[in-house]
Amino acid sequence: MSKSQKLGFWSIVLLTINSIIGTGIFLSPGSVVKQVGSYAPLAYLCAAAFAVILALSFASASRYVVKSGAAYAYVEAAFGENAGLYIGITRFVSASIAWGVMATGVVKTVLQIFRMDTNSFAFVTVGFILLMLVLFIINLFGLKVLEFVSNISTLGKVLALSLTILAGIFFVSQHKQTADLSLLVPGNGSNTVPALSSKSFVTAIVAAFYAFTGFEGVASGSSDMESPEKNLPKALPLSIFMIAAIYLGIIFVSMRLNPIALLSSSNVVVLADIFKNPVLQNAIVLGAFVSMFGINIAASFHTPRLLEAMAKDGQVNRVFTKRTAGGFPYAAFVFSILWAIMIPMAFHYDMKGIMIISSIARFVQFLLVPLAVLYFYYGKQKGEIIEKPIKSFILDVPLSILAILLTLFLLSQFNWVGQFSNVKDGFVEPNFYAIFAMLFGYLLFPWLAFVLREQQTYKSHQKD
Repeated sequence: MSKSQKLGFWSIVLLTINSIIGTGIFLSPGSVVKQVGSYAPLAYLCAAAFAVILALSFASASRYVVKSGAAYAYVEAAFGENAGLYIGITRFVSASIAWGVMATGVVKTVLQIFRMDTNSFAFVTVGFILLMLVLFIINLFGLKVLEFVSNISTLGKVLALSLTILAGIFFVSQHKQTADLSLLVPGNGSNTVPALSSKSFVTAIVAAFYAFTGFEGVASGSSDMESPEKNLPKALPLSIFMIAAIYLGIIFVSMRLNPIALLSSSNVVVLADIFKNPVLQNAIVLGAFVSMFGINIAASFHTPRLLEAMAKDGQVNRVFTKRTAGGFPYAAFVFSILWAIMIPMAFHYDMKGIMIISSIARFVQFLLVPLAVLYFYYGKQKGEIIEKPIKSFILDVPLSILAILLTLFLLSQFNWVGQFSNVKDGFVEPNFYAIFAMLFGYLLFPWLAFVLREQQTYKSHQKD
């Protein structure tokens, strides 16, 4: 692929923003406020700081390994093909879950716009299939069309969120619509927000962190980017800083205008309900649609290219390396679409049930990528890295150790029981959907992939 056909620096920045801003900020603010009330901005700040540290770790890894695959490519280079296969398969499952969440969001938003039943299994399924068909057609036209649509949708979602912030600041400054913030003080006796605990605060950070995830998949298509070893380390942290500023602005105006709407709204686009003006509400819902469609565009770029990268290394069947003349990895795309459709259907499109799993599923790579950077820095890797990589002690060693410690802390404090169980009639019951998804994604499916790879290797040796 020629340089003119690859993504430049600012397209990588826009792709990163498009990969991150999607369903999270439109759908999850209410869950964060519900858990920690007035401490929600602090939860988002902590989540942003965590995201920046992890993004810098991924940026450091991209200075050593430039081939496609992101975390899969980094882990394979550092620890060998078996570790690479495990992280690649679990990343693929995680990316499919995330894509399913985002696709569910955009379909339900369209149904809300047309005043249709957002809980109808049939309506959502039909919409899901139509959305995937549209994404297939866009990708079929080639990388330049994909880049153009991605850039336009990124600008659209940024404008929608900026409009929300500016309108909110106007209403607050004019005292036309302000809320009583005392209702959001945790444990104030109003039963609006429960008393604050370390468990609830960490759970809120994880929920807020979901709105920052997506950066970890940007390098999945690094072979389709210009100078990824130079552009990715700059683009990833820059994008997150820009997004953090937007998110904090959204949280500020939401809490000042109508925080109760965030807690009680049953609509898909919760953010729209903070305003009483129907014109603004419709504009935000439309912006949410553009945003969610844009992040589906980004997912349609990342997810298939991860599978393609594994196929090129012989980790999975080489049929997934097939591309059209225009450079579209159609075989990997079709298989990825099937996974992105099946997982939400298995959960009956329960977005809350799969959002948290999507976030937690990423923590394996958040542990291994910083560890891989340490291996690269000290020359302990098992695979190939680029010749004469640019090393930085501060970014590669202390920051990687900090990323590992932060991930371990969040994992230790996270409310696992609460996320893998349901409360029904006052009794706690296991959430079998969540439990099965984790067991299948982390044990059964990686084992199956390992067996198939060994069979494929054995057959190739037999032919030789």
